[in-house]
Parts: sequence; C-alpha cells; structure tokens
Amino acid sequence: MTSSVSIKDLSLDFGSVTVLKNLNLEINDGEFLVLLGSSGCGKSTLLNCIAGLLDITEGKIFIKGKNVTWEEPKDRGIGMVFQSYALYPQMTVEKNLSFGLRVAKVPQAEIDKRIARAAEILQIQPLLKRKPAELSGGQRQRVAIGRALVRDVDVFLFDEPLSNLDAKLRSELRVEIKRLHQSLKNTMIYVTHDQIEALTLADRIAIMKNGIIMQLDDPTTIYNAPRNLFVAGFIGSPSMNFLHGELVNREGRVAFATNDVIFSLDGYNAGEALGSGRKVILGVRPEHIKVNEDLGPGAEVHNATVDIEEPMGADNLLWLKHAGHTMSVRINGARRFSAGTPVKLGFDMSLASLFDAQTELRI
Repeated sequence: MTSSVSIKDLSLDFGSVTVLKNLNLEINDGEFLVLLGSSGCGKSTLLNCIAGLLDITEGKIFIKGKNVTWEEPKDRGIGMVFQSYALYPQMTVEKNLSFGLRVAKVPQAEIDKRIARAAEILQIQPLLKRKPAELSGGQRQRVAIGRALVRDVDVFLFDEPLSNLDAKLRSELRVEIKRLHQSLKNTMIYVTHDQIEALTLADRIAIMKNGIIMQLDDPTTIYNAPRNLFVAGFIGSPSMNFLHGELVNREGRVAFATNDVIFSLDGYNAGEALGSGRKVILGVRPEHIKVNEDLGPGAEVHNATVDIEEPMGADNLLWLKHAGHTMSVRINGARRFSAGTPVKLGFDMSLASLFDAQTELRI
C-alpha cells in the first residue's frame, strides 16, 4: 500500500519533559487511523505535530511523500477539525465555509462548487444562511467538518471532534463521519479517548501511553489479541477480567492455577512454549464466560456466586465472586440473577489472553 503519512523517529520535548519518544508510524493512503489513549498520553500532541502546530525536537514527517517537517500548516495539504467548533459567530455558515478559500484567493466559482459539495455530503444545505448561534451542537460540528472538507486536501485530522456533544449526537455524528470516509476515501487521522469511537470508526487503532504506541492493529485484533496487559485493560467496557496466578503441570498438561483453583488451558493458542512455574495473568472478557449453560460432556465447570446484578437493557452485567476474585460477566438481558445466587461458569480459553506477570506481554 502507498503511504499517505509517514512519521520517522519523531520525538518531542517540552523542556526536560519528553512527551513523544522515538515514534514511528506509517499511515496508508485512504486509511482511517485512530489515535486512542487516556488524557496526557500524547495523542493530540502527535496530531498537532503532523499538522505543524508544534515544532518537533527530532525526526521527520512526510505527507504524500513530501518532507513537511518544517512546513507551515497551510502548506501541508491537511484539513483539521478541532474539539471546539471555532466558528466565526458573526458569519453565516456559508461565509464560515468559504472564509479560508477567500483568503487563499480561490476563484468564486470554485468556492461555490466546493461549498455545494460539502453541504450535500454533510446534509447542511438548509443551514447555509444561518449563523452559528442558530445551530445545535451537532450542526456546528458538521459545519466545522465542512470547513476542513472544502479545502479539498489529501489528509484530514480530527482532534476529539465529538467530545463536546451529548451521547445521542455523538452516536449520530460517528455514523456520519464513517459515511464521510467511505464517500471520500481520503486519509483520516482521528484522536479520541473514547474506545467506542475507535472500535467503530478505525481501519487501524494506535493505542498510546506515555508518548509510546503500545499496539497498532485493526480493531478486531486489538480487542481479541491485545499485545500487552495495558491494551487488554484499556479496551473493553467493562474491562477484561484479570486473574493472577501461575502455570502448573496437571496430568502432563500445562494449566493455570490461582488461589488453589485450576483452569485448563486447552484451546489457548500460545505464541510460545508454556512451562510450569511461570507467574502469569489470565485475561477473560466478560462476554466470553458462560453462566449456567450446557458446556457439553467433559467440559470444565467452575463455581461462583452472584454479588451484584446490573440490568443494562439488551445486556445484563453480573459481578461474581470466584476463586477469590471479583469478575464481571455479560449475559443476555432477558436472563436475571439475584445477589447470592450460586452459578456455574464455563471459560472459552480459545478467546482468553495470557500475559507474563513480569513483562506484562502476551504469551
């Protein structure tokens, strides 16, 4: 695949504080890449470096094969959408969309053509004569996206564009942004701390921590095969269940033991040889645990007790006491269990994750 944005050995220091550390990233042409992480992980800082809003300490940035490391933002071929709408309040939507083009002395016929196209894609034609004060939050953010869209650039940068909106609007605009990418097929780099946005929008997700990319992969791989303990715990709501224990030999086969309870590892696809005596952490997602279901003949069954039940509509979340651990299990919302109910659990080890307790890397 052709590279659209290429970041080589990028580092950024603010005084004695290193924010980004020797970072390398290749973003394919037409790809939707999400930079995901908690506040302070460096995701917005990285986006601002790509945009040219911050001068990097070391490294190089290429956009469409051109070295733009020291280019001005206006010369990088990018369009940027910020968290705040940053619209001119005294101007109509049409004037807000055309302002940058008029400053760049783009011919009026071309301006009209680009505005008409952006308005059609974003479905804001009826809003063109209104001012920002007459628009809802979702409409203002559509206009902000439109202002980037009319620039007709190769790469779009989104810096948490939905975080100021309520949950319903976020959901609606998330669909619109995905539809926009499918329509334009431009490269899009999107910053968010919301894992739902990341999982639903991205072709690939870069999960960041302390200025380092912890894993770069497609959403399915990140969810089902996290590379390390941090990624496993960050993705998923509620988080993956973690059981601390060690590998043991049971009848000639390696198994997992925690608090005198032993789990078969049959079906687990290890990336390396497993040896007994190793301290490990077993990770199982809430939806990968079966409760009071027929597991078939010879299946391993574990006893647990319901601690708390959280009805969530389509789903029902159970918090269980098992083997000295508190575990969460997601089941169908029609199934109900009261506190104190004893239940039997089945674990699908083919969907589990095993991490080394010392390095915290996936085994």
